[in-house]
Amino acid sequence: MKKTLVAAFAILASLAFSACSKKTEEVQQTVKLRVHYYKQENVDGLRNIFNEFERKNPDIKIELVVNTNEEMERLANEGNLPDIIQVASYARVKEYASRGLVEDLSDTDFITHVLPSSLPAVTWNRKVFAVPMDYAGIGILYNKDIFKRLGIKVPETFSQLEAACKKLKASGIDPFGVLLKENWSMGHFITMMHTALLAQEGKDPTDFITTMNAGLNSYSNVDVKKLQQMLNFYRANMNSDAAQTDGAYQQKLFAEGKCAMMVQGLWAYVDAKKMNPRLNAGFIPFPVFEKAKDNVFFADVDSCFVVSSQSSEANKEAAFKFISWITSAEGQNLWMEQYKLIPPIKGVDVSTFGGPYVDLMSSVERKGSMPWLFNQYPTEVFEGACKNDAQKYMLKQEDFSVMMNKINSQWAAAVSK
Repeated sequence: MKKTLVAAFAILASLAFSACSKKTEEVQQTVKLRVHYYKQENVDGLRNIFNEFERKNPDIKIELVVNTNEEMERLANEGNLPDIIQVASYARVKEYASRGLVEDLSDTDFITHVLPSSLPAVTWNRKVFAVPMDYAGIGILYNKDIFKRLGIKVPETFSQLEAACKKLKASGIDPFGVLLKENWSMGHFITMMHTALLAQEGKDPTDFITTMNAGLNSYSNVDVKKLQQMLNFYRANMNSDAAQTDGAYQQKLFAEGKCAMMVQGLWAYVDAKKMNPRLNAGFIPFPVFEKAKDNVFFADVDSCFVVSSQSSEANKEAAFKFISWITSAEGQNLWMEQYKLIPPIKGVDVSTFGGPYVDLMSSVERKGSMPWLFNQYPTEVFEGACKNDAQKYMLKQEDFSVMMNKINSQWAAAVSK
């Protein structure tokens, strides 16, 4: 009897040890991915996407983190970058790739899903280092109902835009809701106007970047009077409380019909639509010129995903698994449904998005587009003078010439390092 009990206890102990070992093994096999993102316009949608991936891959758990560029630099220096990082295209991809901080994705299967025309935005030294996930346009979102009620023609030229603004102001409606509490929107605005003026003068944008980086050009080598005119026009037609307006309040003004237009990307339309589901909006290029055909959207790859080279092999494998899934038909449908961004992936259909999304893609198809050249500026130039000093100019805290000189001097300093 005693021997039988001992044997029974031995079997139970063995089973308990085996179960414990199996549980420990399962815990050890669970990969914890850290994912950094900066586009905070639809955090709930992004979380839903990652939740679905976790449901399909229970051995992978994901921590979503919002980090500033400064925080990312600290983590990079510590060798502790997140496993997947959402970054802006062009300059940020080049910066990370040139420093060896991210993986070469050139030979991965999921890159074959990407539209070839979008690859320059994520390529450095003839290798692909990121997956483009967001084809976006910046232009004028306008309230169709307000325009219709006041009998305003949707502007295709600058003089038509001036006329529209005059009629809106006469009706007691702010033409533009402008955010000046934050600096990034003015960084977009001044660089877009500058890019348009380059195009008007027949100057190749890529050559401009190359010559600026070589110290052989000047930011003032465009029609600076026209550039200042566009900034002044925008300021003259903005809401009176623009200095206190951030992105959320700008969208609120637009959603409530307190302003008729906002210069933004479609990310702003998504949140405005949530505030007012009945919002009836359209999307047009900002008409800088008097020939309608010359006024096209500023449309390009905005954000993309990179995989950190500092991650463990297990985490890299899990990161690749996520990117392979998100670029599949299933992942892309979920990406558009939940995060409301248009991916430059083959076979994507935006017809169900309606309104402004269709306006953007149909205009680009008919008239082409201009690149987001600011993504090719040295990072410190766009983050510094273009954002901060354009904001100061709009707030009448700095002269136009001072702003232009700062852009030139910061560019020269950036490329001399």
